[in-house]
Amino acid sequence: MTQDHTSVVTSVTPRVSIIVPARNEEDCLDRCLRSLVSQEGVPFELLIVYDGSTDRTPQIIESFAGVKECPFIALNSSLVAVRAFEARNPMPPGWTGKSNAVWTAAEKARGEWLLFTDADTFHEKGSLARALAEADEHGAVMLSYSPRQELGSLAERMLMPVVFAELATRFRPREVCDPASPIAAANGQYLLIRRDVYESVGGHGAVAGDLLEDVAIAQRVKEDGGKIRFRVGLEQVSARMYRNLSQMIEGWTKNLVLLFPDARSMAYRRALEFAVMWGLLLIGEEMALLRHFALAGWSVLLAICVWINFFIRMRKSHSGFINEILAVFGLPMFSWLLLRSATAHQHHAVWWKGREYSGFESTLAEVASDVANPAGQASAAKSGNRTT
Repeated sequence: MTQDHTSVVTSVTPRVSIIVPARNEEDCLDRCLRSLVSQEGVPFELLIVYDGSTDRTPQIIESFAGVKECPFIALNSSLVAVRAFEARNPMPPGWTGKSNAVWTAAEKARGEWLLFTDADTFHEKGSLARALAEADEHGAVMLSYSPRQELGSLAERMLMPVVFAELATRFRPREVCDPASPIAAANGQYLLIRRDVYESVGGHGAVAGDLLEDVAIAQRVKEDGGKIRFRVGLEQVSARMYRNLSQMIEGWTKNLVLLFPDARSMAYRRALEFAVMWGLLLIGEEMALLRHFALAGWSVLLAICVWINFFIRMRKSHSGFINEILAVFGLPMFSWLLLRSATAHQHHAVWWKGREYSGFESTLAEVASDVANPAGQASAAKSGNRTT
């Protein structure tokens, strides 16, 4: 691939520039791009960034944007251009791979709005136009959806509801959307931001070393007085984050301690919760066998309370009834991954997609702590989020 593959650039100025970074995404990239090029109702361009790969990712990109005219443009009057770029290589010191990739395209984007989205997403028909209308309706300069999570393997179905239920508790959409609240958050799988606002806060160049670049940008927007619209967007976009167990372990090892600064204590609490859920039932059974029916009744009653509290929390994951039940067995895995993430960051041994991110975690710990401690977020974020 060469530096800039421009399929078609018409005289029409796109209202939105959609930016998709791609690194070893052959399993999902074609599906994602097809869902994007079929968007209608608003003029947009699609910018794909090749970020190095060992699979068929470059061939998939070239089928959408290359020397020849992209066939999708003729089929959709809203699609202004399909353009492809290569991320800077070698990557500048202190940059994460994703920030480096999307920054490459953001500098060349022509839209009034920028939509950053991942290659593992699928966008429903008309979602782009609806998202813009929603941002306008709420006066938001930044809109982010938490996608519907597509869960395949048993491990995903057990673990992912637990993670997203905890995230929904930590980053409450109502507080994120409240201009008076210091809490800011975004999901990098779908992040729509007005271009002038993106540039005013420094874009991805200002958060180049943040592994949680989405949250970091959201914090900057809110610090500068911009209104954020953040919610679960089940009807808008879906995502399959991980396709095997090793990917899931590597991904959450990278992120969990950044999202949950109290990772170790949370791990112990969730492990204890799992033990109590089953332990009380076993005690109730033993008491019943010993004909201590009062003790058995109290044990079962306490167990029911603990189980109900757990399922109420799991409802926030929007994962479906069966997966919320399977999430019971995801608690030990979640506890283990929290401890693994804390240990990996402590020993500077963080990897993602073949890249080592040792030394990137110090400022991120402050960012995550600010989220956990809203009272100190406004002041700490200004110093903890700035990357030189």
